[in-house]
Amino acid sequence: MLGGCAFELYPVSDSRGKSFLSPSQSTTSPVDREPEAVAYWGGRARPPQCQQRGVKRRGHPQPMPNSKVKSRETRPKLRRRTKRRLTWAGAALAGLIVFLAFYLWAGARPGQWVASLGNEHLQAADQKHIPYNSDPPTSGPHLPYIAAWAIHSEPIAKELQVHNLEEGGVLVQYNCPQACPDLVARLRAIVLRYDTQVILAPYPGMDKTIALTAWSRIDTFDQFDEKRIVRFIKAYRGIDHHPRGSLF
Repeated sequence: MLGGCAFELYPVSDSRGKSFLSPSQSTTSPVDREPEAVAYWGGRARPPQCQQRGVKRRGHPQPMPNSKVKSRETRPKLRRRTKRRLTWAGAALAGLIVFLAFYLWAGARPGQWVASLGNEHLQAADQKHIPYNSDPPTSGPHLPYIAAWAIHSEPIAKELQVHNLEEGGVLVQYNCPQACPDLVARLRAIVLRYDTQVILAPYPGMDKTIALTAWSRIDTFDQFDEKRIVRFIKAYRGIDHHPRGSLF
């Protein structure tokens, strides 16, 4: 048997007439008399190529598997499987990088992020709706009109001020159980630097003295901090938050 092929041996003599087979070797067994087989046994060629993909074993109807052929067949499958795994791994890594970048970017911005409650429009301020998830509110159901971009001496309804936030506005609100004219004057001076998209108004009942709100952002504190207020306004003023394709 040679190269996965069965050959029959028969005497082949060299130039001096000497046979390559011993007298004890049978020449009556099946023989492959193809020219290339004869040439091989005569030492004049490489072993002949077998046409079948396996070699039959005695007593077995199926040929023995050829490991080299099997390896060549499975190699493309392994490459495709490896490519798919690398693709999924790359996609997962890219998603992780984007998430971390957004997390770091959001964490470096002023105020605290608050999940958006959507942009539902209400027909009236007393219409029932889902509760707001921050106080003052930072997103969610709101009236179809906005409050004036100005200094307000009266509290602004929650359902109204949310629409101002959607329009890219920033609200500076304060809570003074006792009169605080000095604080109001200092807040007023900051708000008057902007001709639009900034509002100053009282907001009684909140835990802190000062609250800054923008769409999905809030910052609350007790002590006046001009840099903190200005930084918040510059970061969020003028950013439109209407759903894409909406006219309101």
